[in-house]
Formats: sequence, structure tokens, C-alpha cells
Amino acid sequence: MRYFIRFAYDGTAFHGSQRQPNGITVQETMEQALAMIFREEIPLTFAGRTDAGVHAREMYAHFDIGCQLPDAGHICFRLNGILPDSIAIFDIYPITDDAHARFSAVRRTYEYHIVDHKDPFLCQQATRVRPGLDFEAMNEAAQLLIGKQDFASFCRTNTDVKTTICDLTLAEWRELGNGHAVFTIAADRFLRNMVRAVVGTLFEVGRGKMTKEQFAEVIAQHNRCAAGDSAPAEGLFLTHIDYPQEIFLL
Repeated sequence: MRYFIRFAYDGTAFHGSQRQPNGITVQETMEQALAMIFREEIPLTFAGRTDAGVHAREMYAHFDIGCQLPDAGHICFRLNGILPDSIAIFDIYPITDDAHARFSAVRRTYEYHIVDHKDPFLCQQATRVRPGLDFEAMNEAAQLLIGKQDFASFCRTNTDVKTTICDLTLAEWRELGNGHAVFTIAADRFLRNMVRAVVGTLFEVGRGKMTKEQFAEVIAQHNRCAAGDSAPAEGLFLTHIDYPQEIFLL
């Protein structure tokens, strides 16, 4: 049987989501908890990769096991009792054998949070910026991202990605009040470091250092060196992943 796990995590203490040899990751921590419950190694395949310090309000992973789980809700309860407070398991779903956490996803949504003042409760979940960003100009530039196009200018270099074409359906800044703002971006897929590179470049627009026309030129150049610096990790959240309903065996 193949199952989805739907979960969330605060990425502050982790060296990214996927297992690596030089630091504690979300995947390693979850696989250790699964092994304690099932008395065997249960490899997880995540829907995507997040960098060190990046968070997820909703992430999926799939795993295979040789039997049908009699009480998924009880397993969720046990996992949450083992896992640190920074990881929360929401649900475990049976899915079709050909469903894949990464390749079956049809849309992903991220948020990037910023604050313009020191806030002890948001210091690890939002990036502090200087007041005065021009959100109207940033939103005008962000609309140039909408559609299916080449986003090589916002992709980390020297990756093994086969294509830098993505189809963006949403890119919007919203002011939430009290100096807190959020950028929401959604697409069928994202490239390594893409959201943080987009946000960092939009900061240039918001500070008056780049015009809307220059932002369009950045997109057209297909060159990472043309874009701005990547925004810090702590403000970034993966918030939602959409899948075809037919893969769920509910």
C-alpha cells in the first residue's frame, strides 16, 4: 500500500527538508519516528525540497508499506507524540500505487512574510525589512511573472534541472497591517531558490532601485546574475499543494 502523510514544520532548527549527511533534516527526523512505530525503515519521498530555515504549513510525503494501516488516525497520534514540537502530522491517506508526492502535484503555493519592525514573535517566521517599500510598484512588477515562461533568472545555478519553464498563476503582495505584509505565489512547479530570488528582486523594485521595465528585462535575460539577491530563508513558507482528487483512495 502507498500512503500520503500531510504535515507541517517550523524549519528554523533544520538543515532543510530532505535528508543530507551534514545536518539534521525534517526527513531524517520523521523517518526515525516512523521506524520506531513500524519497527522497520520507512523511506519518505517528499513533495519538494525546502532550504535550511524555510517552513511548511502544508507538506506531503509518500511512503510504501506491505500492509493496510488499520487506524491511520492512531498512527498520526503516536507520531506526534514522538516528533519534536517543530513537526506536526495532520493526516495519513491511502493513495493509488502510481501516485507520487512530487510528480503528481499540479500546483504549489508559497508565502513570503515580512515585517518592518522588530517583533520577538516573528523573528524566525518573517524577514525584517526597512519601512517604506512601495507595494503598488512591487505588485505591478509581480504581474509580469504570471503565465508560462522561462524563469532561469530566478533559478540557482549549477542545478540538474531539465527545464526552467514554469507556469505561474498567482503573484501578489498584501499588507496585513501593523507593518506585516505577505507575498503569495503559486505555480505548477518551482525552481531551486526561485521564490527567494523573486522576492529579493521585487525588494529592489519596492525600494526604487529597479523599475517595472527593468524587472521585465531581468525575466527576459534568463540569467541569474541579472536578478537581485535572494531574500532570507526565515520568511518563506510552503502553504499548500494541490493534487488530482482521483489519486486519493478515500
